[in-house]
Amino acid sequence: MCGIAGILLAADSADTKPLRAIEQMTAVLHHRGPDGQGFWTNREAGVAFGHRRLAIVDLSEAGRQPMLSESGRYVITFNGEIYNFRDLRRELESTGHRFRGASDTEVMLCAIENWGLDKALTRCAGMFAFGLWDLKTRTLHLARDRMGKKPLYIASTRDALVFASELKAINCFPGFYQELNLDAAAAMLSKGWVPDNSCIWRGAFKLPPGSVLSVTAADFAEARSAESLSHRIRYWWSLAETVAKGRAEPIVGTDEELTDELDVLLRLAVRERMIADVPLGAFLSGGIDSSAVVALMQAQSEKPVRTFTIAFGEDGFDEAPHAAEVARHLGTDHTELHLSAAAAREVIPELPQIWDEPFADESQIPTLLVARLARQHVTVALSGDGGDECFAGYARHFMAARLKRQHALPSPLRQALAAGVGLMAHAARHDLVGKLPLSAGARHALRGDRLNRLAQLLAAADEDELYRKLTGSSNENLTLHQPPSSIRAEHRPDGLLSRLLYDDMAGYLPGDILVKLDRASMANSLEGRCPLLDHRVVEFAWRLPTHTKVRNGRGKWILRRLLHRYVPQRLMDRPKQGFDVPIAVWLRGPLRIWANDLVADMRLSGDGIFDFAKVDACWRDHVDGRHDHSRELWSAFMFQAWRNEARRRPSMPATELSRASELTGV
Repeated sequence: MCGIAGILLAADSADTKPLRAIEQMTAVLHHRGPDGQGFWTNREAGVAFGHRRLAIVDLSEAGRQPMLSESGRYVITFNGEIYNFRDLRRELESTGHRFRGASDTEVMLCAIENWGLDKALTRCAGMFAFGLWDLKTRTLHLARDRMGKKPLYIASTRDALVFASELKAINCFPGFYQELNLDAAAAMLSKGWVPDNSCIWRGAFKLPPGSVLSVTAADFAEARSAESLSHRIRYWWSLAETVAKGRAEPIVGTDEELTDELDVLLRLAVRERMIADVPLGAFLSGGIDSSAVVALMQAQSEKPVRTFTIAFGEDGFDEAPHAAEVARHLGTDHTELHLSAAAAREVIPELPQIWDEPFADESQIPTLLVARLARQHVTVALSGDGGDECFAGYARHFMAARLKRQHALPSPLRQALAAGVGLMAHAARHDLVGKLPLSAGARHALRGDRLNRLAQLLAAADEDELYRKLTGSSNENLTLHQPPSSIRAEHRPDGLLSRLLYDDMAGYLPGDILVKLDRASMANSLEGRCPLLDHRVVEFAWRLPTHTKVRNGRGKWILRRLLHRYVPQRLMDRPKQGFDVPIAVWLRGPLRIWANDLVADMRLSGDGIFDFAKVDACWRDHVDGRHDHSRELWSAFMFQAWRNEARRRPSMPATELSRASELTGV
């Protein structure tokens, strides 16, 4: 795992001085690779690569980058891991190739020389983003893995195309000007994260998952804009095609046979991700996904696996006891760090600088902290991310299945039922439910916000409206700008549950979940690996019948069935909790002064983003305890905190922004 950066000058650029910026661009990625740095520059061709190394496989000098291929035709700056590199190496050696070292990067280069770029990509199981320079054709190839696990930002300036693992490196390039993308800002305030198909700065974009951008200096001289460059992208792997193939070639078998097949696939994915020349462990929350990953690790390890959990002292937000029970059963070497709420809150000022783009998934806080804990002991940590998207683990997935029967009722009856639930929600908001002799679980189910949500879903006129309500956001009322849709409707598969899963895998996963893990882990120089997002597991999941995902009102049915082979069912039968922190309570208490200051900044910001009257009313409602607006407020506060951080960095004067826009062609 590393940090990469690169520059390609336009063919008509006579000045090669901008290539010197590669050193600063690479330096700001030190956290992604503290074990060394390297540069490769060809001034005559107008290209420069930079690399920061986090040594994981082959710790010797033979693993240093940028790396030249065996023939000298290609040079690469590579971020990520090729998990099946040993199998590929044996195959390549059988055809006469010889290797200098033992790294997966050298195998990748050899595969490209032997099979060509696109075929080499399809043969690789891994997570990666890289820049590849072909000295023969003078072509820059930029590529990203199937699921978008590793980031790759690309920007267009007047004289150069620049790319990097993080925006902070692109911000260092002297020709790049930071102009706010209002569509991306509105989307962030609506969702809590900037969609992967967008970027907070105009003139920059993220290379889509499963794609390649190939460009020469002459091509860039002709394009000179991010929009024109994006039209040159081609896809070597497609989620939409994977979904279509899964529908056309479904897996047939008994429950036991399907579980056996998943067991074999996941064992392979986990085993490949346990290959490292440095200490390795796993995050363990005690939930289905992380427990499954750890169980399969321990089943294939000769010694106790290192596992890590962060414990909070607040009721309802502490999964540490569940994780400890699972760890004891599996026999892992478990480390549990108990943090006070005050200690957890101390990292909040760091978040805007770590995430580069505004980001408001509050579980970023415990994710950052558990990565910090793990890095004290290991350099690689396996994670359970991806289980919800592959096997239907979110509440909207269960609701889609549960409401299918209710939506078969006649509309008048359904509307009456929705009205009745709405009255119950009103009663719950006035604490009438709390006075009834109910269990804690029943009170949780009868919370006013949950009942009000159920009433809205029951009132949906048809499946399309139900889909919109299940995927809709309540955050849009705080912004003056309407966010664009992030997923093209024609790509969605048929069936409500499949549509929801597709949107989560195409949008939420690369835009939120993987960004959260990548930035939190790499801020601590820790490599995070996700076996549940192995492409073979993903493709298998899309071939499964839906009843193996949601059954008896519960999600991830087949993954639960697999886990019960390793962990007793009694340890796993509990409601899904998530990796959250009590933001709602903190905003009313210890974070109130911090939030008040940000509200004042919003009033003076002049960005044309916020509808301040609504922000102010929402904030007062929340502080007074009338409604819980923590989700939308956290998005607004994290955006403003990011904006304040961005303004502290050197940037182009506002009077020059229009000229910058003209120069970048955006």
